[in-house]
Formats: sequence, C-alpha cells, structure tokens
Amino acid sequence: MSYPTPIVFVVDDDISVRESLEMLIRCEGWESETFASAEEFLNRPRALAPSCLILDVSLPELNGLDLQKRIAVDRKDMPIIFITGYGDVPTTVKDMKAGAVEFLTKPFDDTTLLNAIRHSIERSHIMLRRETETGTLRDCYASLTPREREVLALVVCGLPNKQVGAELGISEITVKAHRGKVMQKMQAESLPDLVKIATRLRLTPAHKV
Repeated sequence: MSYPTPIVFVVDDDISVRESLEMLIRCEGWESETFASAEEFLNRPRALAPSCLILDVSLPELNGLDLQKRIAVDRKDMPIIFITGYGDVPTTVKDMKAGAVEFLTKPFDDTTLLNAIRHSIERSHIMLRRETETGTLRDCYASLTPREREVLALVVCGLPNKQVGAELGISEITVKAHRGKVMQKMQAESLPDLVKIATRLRLTPAHKV
C-alpha cells in the first residue's frame, strides 16, 4: 500500500523556530505543518500518512509531556522528537520511556534532526502498514460464521480435528470442511500461519490442551 507524502508536525511557541524548521523540512521533500500550541495541534484530525511530531517540551498551558500523554493512544503511528532549551537527564529518561524517539537540546544541528526525522518516518511507515494489515485480518475474521470461529479457536490451541469435533458435537468430516473455510477466509497457508494470525488478533483461546 502506498501512502501520501510524509508529514512532519512541529509544535513550538517560538515562531522563529517554527519557520526555520518548516523550511528545513520542506527542503527535504516532506510536508510540514506547524502549530504554536498543543491545543492547536489537538484540533488537527489524525493524518492518514506517515508522520512524526517535533515537540517542544515547554509550551504554554498544555506542555509537551502532557500532549504526549494525550496522543499516546490514538496516534501510536506518529513518533515524537522532543526539543527543549533546557534539557536534563531525568526528563530525557522519562520522555524516552514514554515513547519519544529522540530528545534534542537547542541549539541542535540540522543533520542530527533530519536523521531523527528519517528514523521516525520509517517507524511510522512500519506502524501504519501493520495497522492496515491488522485491519484486513479483522475483516477476514468478521467474515467467519459463529461455527467457523469456534473451530478456529480450538484448532489454534492444537486440537486435532477429531477432538475439535468431540468438543463441538459435530463430525470430523464437518470439522475438516469448516477448517478449510477458516483457512481460506483468514488467508492462512498453514496451521502455524493461522496461529500467528490468531495471536495478532489477540483471540482468546476457547480451550487449552
């Protein structure tokens, strides 16, 4: 799947920083959107493109750390690069543990920032692709009948067809038929492949051997 041009968001209350970063980012061929506050950024709908966020730690009202907490759940595909005028080790460690990919202290050189952006966009690409693939698998699972879901849950636990039939009160031949449909609908080429898909979808095992 191809995605639109990557977007680099910049949230900083210093207009000179926003303007210089926007120019640098656009020179590299990426899109850039700048915001003077966390509140402005939060009003921007989620971008369906690879992206990253250059975020100033010290912002008026809602600061960078608070913004990071607010977007941690619904914008996991957007890595954060923190920038600050007065960084310290405890803050850096805290930000890194919370998911920031880089923590830069002003003034920082363009090369260091650009490398951090490239790394972040690559991560965003990967996360978006996984999200798309998982969405496709969910659609596949939704196409299963209730009985096929029961068969899937037992099969991925390692039960043979005969035991699956005994568990569900159906014949082994019927189990084989359902199993074939499950493999086809879930686009699984083998049992290990089906197990991986079930794990990815976090399907709760119905039975443990």
